[in-house]
Amino acid sequence: MPVPTSSTTSASKTTRQTSSRPDWVETETGNKVSRRARLHGTQHITLGGRCVISPGVCIRGDLVRSSPPLATTTSSAQPQPTDKQSPTKNKKPLPTTSISLGRYVILSPHCTLTPPFRPSSSPSTITISSSSGAPGTYLPLRIADHVLVHPHASISAASIGSHTVIGSHATLQSMCILKDSCTVLPGSVVPAGMVVPPNCIVGGKPARILGERGIGEGAGEGGGGDLREMWRGAGKEGGVGWTG
Repeated sequence: MPVPTSSTTSASKTTRQTSSRPDWVETETGNKVSRRARLHGTQHITLGGRCVISPGVCIRGDLVRSSPPLATTTSSAQPQPTDKQSPTKNKKPLPTTSISLGRYVILSPHCTLTPPFRPSSSPSTITISSSSGAPGTYLPLRIADHVLVHPHASISAASIGSHTVIGSHATLQSMCILKDSCTVLPGSVVPAGMVVPPNCIVGGKPARILGERGIGEGAGEGGGGDLREMWRGAGKEGGVGWTG
């Protein structure tokens, strides 16, 4: 199973097998990835360092924004563009990173990460088809540092801020945004396009803001678990990702 590298990790020296758990690999920047995780399009996945990708996790890096097709025919009555006017030379390349994880992002078993899909009927928009056949485009999914995702969560958000906790069996629908230090309660459904302010607790189907988080309730801050300790114990007996 290919393992994505961070932006500073050489692809030729990306992984080593841990001696105690041969079913896990570890990158030079400390990312621990289970061999039973499913990572699609690894060239479009960036891990910031010391992340944990547990067994059964599915990351859809293959759903990446594609470049618009170039016109194949031009009218003879229209002047041809010069090099300075050439759309292919002036146009900035689209980002190739589909899913980006910061440092100490813990993905518990059987989580799913999918880039958000934005439908569009505009002819100027890059159009690709989603699994439902709707026209639109996939946009990058960004997860900041110190984020804990509990088992069986499904994430298709645009961005998730740092020190955030996602409960088990929670669903984050397409293009929603979670600011820093948020908590999504187990089983909640955050609707598409919802923006959750910092330090908020959300829950329900659909999710709504239930209150504010107290000091020490975030991931890496005590209440959400010490993510450094979780990273150290990843794959070991009783640790995150342990399957026996």
